[in-house]
Amino acid sequence: MTTKQLLLGDEAFALGALHAGLSGGYAYPGTPSTEILEFIQQHPLTKERGIHSRWSSNEKTAMEEALGMSFCGKRALVAMKHVGLNVAADPYVNSAFTGVNGGLLVTVADDPSMHSSQNEQDSRFYADFAIMPLLEPSTQQEAYDMARYGFELSERVGTPVTFRFVTRLSHSRGTVETAVEASEQRPLTYPEKTRQWVLMPGNSRVRYKELLADHERMVEESEKSPFNSYIPGDDKSLGIVVSGIASNYLNELFPQGCPFPVVKISQYPMPEKMLARLADETGGNILVIEEGQPFIEQRLRGYLNRGLNVCGKLTGHLNRTGELTPDSVAACLVQLRPELAGSLKVDVNPASQIVVPRPPALCQGCGHRDVYHALNDVLAEHDNAKVFGDIGCYTLGWLKPFNAIDTVVDMGASITMAKGAADAGQHPAVAIIGDSTFTHSGMTGLLDAINEDSPVTIIISDNLTTGMTGGQDSQGTGKIEQICIGLGADPAHVRTIDSHPRTHEEMKALLREEISHKGLSVVVARRECIQTARRHASAKAKEQAAKA
Repeated sequence: MTTKQLLLGDEAFALGALHAGLSGGYAYPGTPSTEILEFIQQHPLTKERGIHSRWSSNEKTAMEEALGMSFCGKRALVAMKHVGLNVAADPYVNSAFTGVNGGLLVTVADDPSMHSSQNEQDSRFYADFAIMPLLEPSTQQEAYDMARYGFELSERVGTPVTFRFVTRLSHSRGTVETAVEASEQRPLTYPEKTRQWVLMPGNSRVRYKELLADHERMVEESEKSPFNSYIPGDDKSLGIVVSGIASNYLNELFPQGCPFPVVKISQYPMPEKMLARLADETGGNILVIEEGQPFIEQRLRGYLNRGLNVCGKLTGHLNRTGELTPDSVAACLVQLRPELAGSLKVDVNPASQIVVPRPPALCQGCGHRDVYHALNDVLAEHDNAKVFGDIGCYTLGWLKPFNAIDTVVDMGASITMAKGAADAGQHPAVAIIGDSTFTHSGMTGLLDAINEDSPVTIIISDNLTTGMTGGQDSQGTGKIEQICIGLGADPAHVRTIDSHPRTHEEMKALLREEISHKGLSVVVARRECIQTARRHASAKAKEQAAKA
C-alpha cells in the first residue's frame, strides 16, 4: 500500500531513508542539502524510534559519526553540500577501505551556478576517485526509491554509496508515492572482517586489492540497475547520454519520446555495455547532456577505446558553467541537427536578462552590520589594515556599503590566513568568523595562533545560530568564550560585547585596544540573529496567548 505526498527532492530522499530503517542521520547545514536532516528531525518516526538527528560540528565529524554507526550494523546517512565533501574527504576516501557493516549513504548536494556556494565542483569525481558507487536521482520519486535501494546496494557491495543531488532537484517539489509501513531498524551487530577497519598499511594493501576487484561488481550492478536504462530510438544518426536531472530537460523537449537512442545514467560506475551498444548503433556520434562538470564526457572519449565523436560541454555545444536548461539543451540539439529547429522551442533570452537581479544584503537589524560599522571606523585609523573573512551571512560584509573584507576562501580560513599574514609582518591582521563556522573549523586555527601568541585580532560575530542556512542550532552557543579559554587563549584578551548601535563607541574602543595588543586577542561580538529573534518572539507570544 502506498500514499502520495508533494515533497522536495531533499525531503523525498530523507523520507525514503526513514522508511528504509534509518537509525542515524548526521550533517552540517549547507545549502542545498540542509532540508535532509531538518526533515528527519521533524518526522514523527524520529522521535518514536529514537533516531539520531542532531547537527554535527562539521562534515568530517558527521562522516566519522555515521561510519561509527555503520560499524555497529545500523543504517546511517551523512548529508552535506559539495564543498563540505572537501572537509570530509579524509574519512570519506578511507571509508571505501574500511567498508561498511550497516548500509551507509553519503549524500552530497552540488550547486551548479553557485546559487550559494564558492565553486561548482562535481561530486561524481570524488566517488570515482574513492572507488565507490554513486547514485544520481533525476526526480523526487527516484530520490525516495533510491534511498532504500542505496542501503541495499551499500550492504551488498560492502562500501558506502554516494548520492549526488543538485540544487534544482533538492529544492523543487514533485509528487512521490511512498510506502505506508517503514522497515525496522537493523539490530546491533559487528563486522565479520575486523582487519579492514584498522587502516594500518599492511591491512590497507590487502583491502585495496579487494576494493579494485569489487569495482567490477560495482560496474555489474550499474548494468542491471533499475535506474540506468537504454531507450531505443529510430533516428540512429545521433546517440544521447543523459544523467540525473538533465534527463528531465530532454523529456520536456520530446514529450512524445526522443527520436534518438538514449542511455540514461543514474548509477555509477558507468554502464559499459549500454554505452558500447549506443556507440555501435550510432556510429560513435554521441551527445552527452549532464549537469555539472563534463564527468561522463571526459571518460567516454577514452572509455570504449574506439575514437568516438563525442560532443557536449568540452566541445562548446553545451554551457560549461552554470546550470543546464531545456532551452540550452534545445539550442545544442538544433546546432547538431538543424532539422529540429521547427519542432523545438528555444528561448533566445537567457534568464539573467529576463529576471531582475536582486543582490543579497545583510538583514536590517543584523548584529553583523554593527560589527562592520565599528570595525571600519577603527581600521580607518591604520594605513594598511587587512581583514580576513569567512563563510557565513557576514561574508556579505565584502559588499557595499561595508567593503570590509579582503579575503574569503573556505570554512575556517579567516583565522589561519590572518595568522599567516601576521607571520609575514602584516599589522593589523584581523579575522572575522561566525560562531557556527568557528566550531565547524575555526578552533584548530585558533589553537595555532594561541601556540605562537600571534598578533592577530579574531572577531567571532556570534548570532547564536547558523544563520546563513536558516537558523539551525550552533554547536558553540553559550560556550564560545569557554572554548577559546580552554584552548589556551589569555582570558584577559577574550572580550565580549553586544553588537548593537547603542554600543558603537564602546565596541570601537574595545577593538582599538585589542588591535593594539601585541599578541592574540579574541573579541566575541554577540547579538541574536534578527530572523531567529523574530521567530522566538512569535513563538513566545503564541505560548502566552494560549495560556491566557
